[in-house]
Amino acid sequence: MEQTYQSETKTWAMILHFSQFAGYVVPIAGFLAPIIIWQLKKNDLPELDAHGRNVTNWIISEFIYSVACFILIFVGIGFLGFALLALLSLIFPIIGGVKASQGEVWKYPLTLSFI
Repeated sequence: MEQTYQSETKTWAMILHFSQFAGYVVPIAGFLAPIIIWQLKKNDLPELDAHGRNVTNWIISEFIYSVACFILIFVGIGFLGFALLALLSLIFPIIGGVKASQGEVWKYPLTLSFI
């Protein structure tokens, strides 16, 4: 029974990280899906809480960085910031999802801690 619980936790943690890509299909879903999954499953799977916090902190940080990049467009370096942010938005969820499937909690680099 314990093996099934751990397997379920790893699966949901991986889904939580990869659900950020839902935003490429349905606008804003990439922000809402991970938070909804986290809130619905964190009581059933307590180990999922750390993954949910990491992903939510990244989503908030990503929004703040996007605003900063928008402002920096007027200086000329905002486009470079957006390109880097887009790349990180692809790479970080993949790494987080792979680590989650291995049972590890991975804190996204450059993430501001809010939760």
